[in-house]
Amino acid sequence: MPAYETGTPITVEWGNQQVEVSTVDRDLPDASVVEDRNKLVKAGTNAQLASLPEDAWHAVARAAVTPETVTLQLRQAHDAHASLLLEEHVDGATLRSVHTRVWLSELFPGIQPRMGQELLAVDDPQVQGMAENGIPQAILRYRYESLNHLKRHVRQTICSTLYRNSYEESILSRRVTRALIAHPIIYDFDDGTESVCGLVARDGITRLASTWKVLAGPGKGPEEVADLAVDTLLAQYQISASEPAKPLTQRMALGRQSKRKQLRAEFTKEIAKAGAGKPPSLRSIQIAQSYQVPTHVTVGAQAHERGTLPAEDVFDDALRSILASVHVEFKPWDTAAQNVEVAARALKRVLHGNSGTTVEDGLHAVYELAVGLREPSDTPDVYGNQSIPGNGLWRAVQLLHTLTRPPIFEEMRSRAKEIKGDRRMTDKGYAGLLGPILDYPWRSSKKLAAQQARNAWSNGGALFKEVLEDGWAPLATNDFTTLIKPALEGSREARLTLALAGGTALIADKLLTRNVGSSVSRTRAPGKVPFRGDVHKIIEGLARKGNELGFWTLALAAQRFEDGRLPRNSGTKQQLGLPNDQNDEETDAYQHLVVDLEAPDYILRENGEPVLLLEWDVVVASDPQRALQVLGPSDADSQDEGGKEGSDANDGSDASKPSTTGNEAGQPEGLSDTSTDAEMPVEQRIQEGRRVLINCLKNAKTWVDELETLGQAVTFPPLLGPAETWNDLRDTALDVLNTIQNHESDYASKRTEED
Repeated sequence: MPAYETGTPITVEWGNQQVEVSTVDRDLPDASVVEDRNKLVKAGTNAQLASLPEDAWHAVARAAVTPETVTLQLRQAHDAHASLLLEEHVDGATLRSVHTRVWLSELFPGIQPRMGQELLAVDDPQVQGMAENGIPQAILRYRYESLNHLKRHVRQTICSTLYRNSYEESILSRRVTRALIAHPIIYDFDDGTESVCGLVARDGITRLASTWKVLAGPGKGPEEVADLAVDTLLAQYQISASEPAKPLTQRMALGRQSKRKQLRAEFTKEIAKAGAGKPPSLRSIQIAQSYQVPTHVTVGAQAHERGTLPAEDVFDDALRSILASVHVEFKPWDTAAQNVEVAARALKRVLHGNSGTTVEDGLHAVYELAVGLREPSDTPDVYGNQSIPGNGLWRAVQLLHTLTRPPIFEEMRSRAKEIKGDRRMTDKGYAGLLGPILDYPWRSSKKLAAQQARNAWSNGGALFKEVLEDGWAPLATNDFTTLIKPALEGSREARLTLALAGGTALIADKLLTRNVGSSVSRTRAPGKVPFRGDVHKIIEGLARKGNELGFWTLALAAQRFEDGRLPRNSGTKQQLGLPNDQNDEETDAYQHLVVDLEAPDYILRENGEPVLLLEWDVVVASDPQRALQVLGPSDADSQDEGGKEGSDANDGSDASKPSTTGNEAGQPEGLSDTSTDAEMPVEQRIQEGRRVLINCLKNAKTWVDELETLGQAVTFPPLLGPAETWNDLRDTALDVLNTIQNHESDYASKRTEED
């Protein structure tokens, strides 16, 4: 076997595949020295084009692998024409950065924009900008409840990012090649814990998480990788009794430094073990490829003269603008995540603009409500009206009304166009921005219908022309059916309140989806409609003057709406856990029902049972006359029969639902001691094995139910793990199912005789 030469590609086993490592170093860079770090701090404080407090410069110095190269860039940072700093111009500001290599263990992950549309277990911190003498500084403050909140947030960010995507094979092969974007950060804590200064990655969080995955190893899942990152980033040096006290920032810095020393020692040992002329081990390759990452560290922010934001908000807005532009083409955030980002930034700009609207004084509280800093229960306080119910649906109604007032609407749309770089934005485009803002209270509980709901908002949502007009306000009520009479008598406020509330409810519960031509059918059935129509046109028809059927459809949808779950007739798999027994009294069943204007309670019944509402019925109620023309007299006359069939089709799916025995809780019982006895009669062993199988399946169903329950609180991470884990779980479940089904013929003859 020929001797290994440095630079020769190495093929290594990584999980279930082989990865060719193109190049790997056989030594690691030395730790920086105090003198070089101090020179960097001095050069930074003297650099006229940079703007950071001294503690932040110390954070940059600690993180830089070679502080002297950063010092060289900063010493030229006095004249923009001769500066060595990287410059990026965005709307409202110019950002300046140094390019350097940074220790992986010094980079904290920032807030992950890719997850902006998700409902996660750990809340993001409050973000505050910093300024000095009216000049923005290139640093932010993240305010957490406690140090434990920071730990959980870092863990969640790394874990959820890896569930989304991973570049581990690429990084293992050739390290991180594209620079991350980072800046200094100050972590503040509500519980009085001492503030901590460090460096945070804002762009490249997926690359950062993937690098931790490389260091952790091929067999480690997202949770284990996240634990490694947290243990390293938040490690603390333990001070002995003889040492002087040290601030928390320094103790944590020394803790991370100690972790690097341990890795370096492990690397040296692995290289020595391989010996000269032999390729390095996989473990040494993992350490070498992840020890450091190229980074652009932002150190300066200069506001443009015509900027409208306060100085302390300039840096964060400018940096978010850069991140958004980067992720339009390369590994883009999904549409909902982009809409959350754009809507939040646009509203922030409106908040600090000069629109001169009457809402502006209270717009800061509206901003906090919209971005999730305030709970739906705060809605009455935000709007100064205690008659407004404090729930998710009324939060949506009030936000929709506020953000569609002509002055706010025009300015928000203008700001959103600036942020997106678009020349125009339609009303549909604006409604699409609001969709993932409105669904915050039910993102988790209605996640099975979230994508269809967001598509419906992008198709116009509840924003038809009359809603966008000025001169009306929602009528607060706990009973939406009380608005029907004034609506029939001509009250504009009653009609439009029903439109916003009922329309939002129908969209969220997947009973009103975007305009899809292939769903047109002359037969009433789930997922079908009698005629095509954009979502905002259907809601406009429901709220049309004199449309009593439409008013009742909207009112009952809003009145029955629940934040915490989907209805039975949402067309999703949400309710597959309902009991099979049709005789059970489902007194708490959440379902939308078809309206019958002739019935005392306005509910259509067939054979004494209420008929479940379909999207078909919603579209018919929006324009009954058009429905008659489309269907024809014979079809219209048989509508009741079709309604019954449609309801049966919906309810009939219960036949495929798991039996109630699958819901019985029970711990798995192992085989008895006698089951391992070779002398046990075969029939007894079969009986024992069958008992264990049944108990195991019961227990499996119990834990599936438990996971589903836990999943109601969050939308990430996936309940059944990454794709590999899900595939293995599915294959195992299918193997069990196929084996059981293969024995169906054993009972076929018995059923035939009984029949």
